[in-house]
Amino acid sequence: MPRTTTSYAVLGLLSVRSWTTYELAKQVQRSLKWFWPRAERKLYDEPKALVADGLATARQEYTGQRPKTVYEITDEGREALRDWLGKTPAAPATEFEGMLKLFFADSGSLEQLDGTLGSIEATSVERLRELLGMAEQALHGETAYPHRRHIAAVALRFQVEQEAAVLAAVRRARRTVGSWRSTRDPGDWDHREALTDIAATIKTLLAPH
Repeated sequence: MPRTTTSYAVLGLLSVRSWTTYELAKQVQRSLKWFWPRAERKLYDEPKALVADGLATARQEYTGQRPKTVYEITDEGREALRDWLGKTPAAPATEFEGMLKLFFADSGSLEQLDGTLGSIEATSVERLRELLGMAEQALHGETAYPHRRHIAAVALRFQVEQEAAVLAAVRRARRTVGSWRSTRDPGDWDHREALTDIAATIKTLLAPH
């Protein structure tokens, strides 16, 4: 049976240490949710599937009278993870309801559009605050995996720059639509000037460095 990216996401967590399902859920909330939220939906099925494929093991432990299942990666699992890491990743697929509402905004009111953009801005600010907390914790040595700090720093910067781009874009969008008469009438705003600027920005980004 072909394995999904979520399979390898869980396998990657198991390569760091052994986890219970509850611990996996907490770690996904802290880390993977930023770029692979699908892992949350599969957390209770995926470890069992990895065990069935021989890529992980499961053992029962007890906290007092309460049983818990602890999952651990196998040598075969580590080999499968290494093989997957060597393959070309799929192109990013963004699931962004706010952008969907922006795309169809001409069927609604300016107030609705501003509400959508305001929500995107507030969410982006909150996510950046959460990332700031993570960065400060790591900076002060408050991390459970000091041997992975170099990887975490690169990944964190990547995520911060994505969130910063969203925040800058939504603030620009709010300034733009703030001058419109309605979602179907942009008034004096010149869309051709905007498109010219967009094309120039893309060309600059694509220019050899």
